[in-house]
This record gives sequence, structure tokens and C-alpha cells, in this order.
Amino acid sequence: MIYLDSAATAPVRRESLEAAWPYLTGTFGNPSSHHPVGEAAAAGLEDARARAAAVLGVRRSDIVFTSGGTEAANLALKGLALAAPRGKHLVTAATEHEAVLECIDFLHRVHGFDVDLVEVAPDGGVSPEALRAVLREDTTLISLALANNEIGTVHDIRALAAIAHSVGALLHTDAVQAAGHVELRDLGVDALTLSGHKLGAPKGSGLAMIRGRHPLEPLVHGGGQEGGRRSGTENVAFAVALAVALELAEAERLDSAPRLGALRDLLVRRVLAAREGVLLTGVDIDRPGARLPGHASFCVPGRSGESVVLDLAERGVISSSGSACAAGSDEPSHVLLALGIPREIAQTAVRFTLGRGITVAEVEQAATLICEVLASPR
Repeated sequence: MIYLDSAATAPVRRESLEAAWPYLTGTFGNPSSHHPVGEAAAAGLEDARARAAAVLGVRRSDIVFTSGGTEAANLALKGLALAAPRGKHLVTAATEHEAVLECIDFLHRVHGFDVDLVEVAPDGGVSPEALRAVLREDTTLISLALANNEIGTVHDIRALAAIAHSVGALLHTDAVQAAGHVELRDLGVDALTLSGHKLGAPKGSGLAMIRGRHPLEPLVHGGGQEGGRRSGTENVAFAVALAVALELAEAERLDSAPRLGALRDLLVRRVLAAREGVLLTGVDIDRPGARLPGHASFCVPGRSGESVVLDLAERGVISSSGSACAAGSDEPSHVLLALGIPREIAQTAVRFTLGRGITVAEVEQAATLICEVLASPR
């Protein structure tokens, strides 16, 4: 099997599992308990918090461990918008992940926030000028991803955060896809969210980095764990696993990003040559840093994206016809529709995402099989 769906999930790293194991066995205490067993668990939790904070370049108190990226986004967006809004105006893009868009819709429907969508370029990018055009004096919060999960476009979040702050607004960035591929320090954001299973930690682990100086309304009320920001007994083992996976991904990034970028370029060139009319979605590969290094996404007019995925699976190549997060949906990608791609073309989408363990031989073999499938008339 050649696995080309790392944007959906990555295999759990052995180092992550081994770090978590003691907190599932001998060090099983409740970190809120004031006795040696609980204090040992609390020490493990705080060590994980410190390690995650060091990777992100923030204070330990800025880290809130969650059950994943979706919960983290909900906490950041709803928590910041509802705690002490200076106005009731939100800004996002139509290309954002469903976790962000559904939060924004909730705040609009239930709490009466106004919402503006920033203009998105055909390659999925958001320019500083486009963001400035939709900001108001009462803009409360902006949410723009560091990297798009479906097309791999990377935003200049530092520049966008500076524009947000120039009008007094806060900026949240969804960094789920970017972690391990893009620098996460010194982005200038007020909140950043991550998911562990994209990095090699178990599913059900995640974190929200939310600057402690900002008031935050919790989603979950109770015993006041996580500094009062997320109540409930903490999942110490998964917090530890996430911190280790995040550390490893960052330590490997400077070597892995150029290697994956070169393999991605090889794959893109082979696929574009395989069939007339194949469209690379997102940013062209000749713009270093503007596209995730291991991300290649296409539309294949004349072929159903799902049929391409199934044909490849029969040949041992695992890929995706879009985001794995819109469970059970056969609708065309909302991201591609937002880019102006016609509905019938958007339904031909295929995505190949390369993981850290992929080899040159595997990419070359996958490219040959992809070309074989795309050349068929089905």
C-alpha cells in the first residue's frame, strides 16, 4: 500500500505512544488530586503543556488541551467572540474548514454577529488588501487558516494578523494542516488551533493556543480545569502524546519540508502530463512556501473524483476525493466552489498528500499508477 492521504490522518508515531503509555498504566492518577498519584499525573500534564508552548513560542498558560482540532476551533472562536466583544462583526473566508464556518454560522444565527467573507483569489489566497476591505471599526474576530486542507494554499498569517491588529481585532488561525510543514512561532496571532492525529498523535488529541490576556468564555463548565478554560478531567496521556508528536514534527520540519516539496513536484508534473485538461488546484508549485510541501490537489474533468480514488485503491494507492471531515457528503467541495470552479468540475477533485515516511520509489510508483488510471476512459 502507498498511503497518499496524510491530510486526512497520519499514522501514530511510536514515540508518541511510548510517551503516553505510562499515563495509561502506572501514572493513572487524576491530575486534580492532591496526593502523590495525582501529582505525578499533573506533573506529566504540565510538562506536556510546557513542551507544546515551547514549540509555539508562547507561555504555558496559553495552551489548552482539547479533544481535537474541531473542539479547539470551537473554543477559540466562540470563546473569544462571546467573552468580551468590542463589537459584533466577524470575518472569515468561504474556503475555511467546516469547523470554522459552522462556528461562525452559530455566532451569526444564535448571537446576532454580522459576518463578512473576505475575497479569495483563484488560487485560494487572501491578500492584505482583501482583508482590509472588509474590516470595520467594530470587527471583533477574524479567522483565517494558516494552510488550507483541501488545496494546500498557505497564507501569510503574519501580515494578516498585523492588519487585524491595526483595527483592534483579534485573529485566529487554524494551523491543523500547517503543523510540521510551516513555521508556527512568531505568527502574531491571538489564537491558534492544532489536531494531534495529523502529526502522529492519537485521534482525540488537540490543543488551542489562546493568549491568556484575552477573556475567554469556556464551552465546557465544571471544575475549572485547564485554567478555567476547559473543565473536565484532563486526558493526560493524549496531551503528552500530542506534545511529543508536535516536538518531533517541528524538529524534522526543516529537513522534511524540502524533501516532501521535491516529491510533490515530481508527482504534480507526472499527473499534469497524464491527461489533457487536468487542473492543479491551489497555488502553482513554482511559488516556494505558498503551498504545503506534501500537498497536490487536482480536478480531472471527465472523471469522477470518487471513481479515481476507488480505481487507485484497487491498485494499492490510497488518496482522497476531498476533505475527510465532511462526513458522508457527496457534495462538491465548498472550497473549490468558492474559488469559482464550476460544480461539475469540482466533483472531479482528487487530493494526494504525502507523509513524512514516503519514499522516492513510492512516489514514482504511485505516479505511474495514477497516470494509468487517469488515462483510462472510465
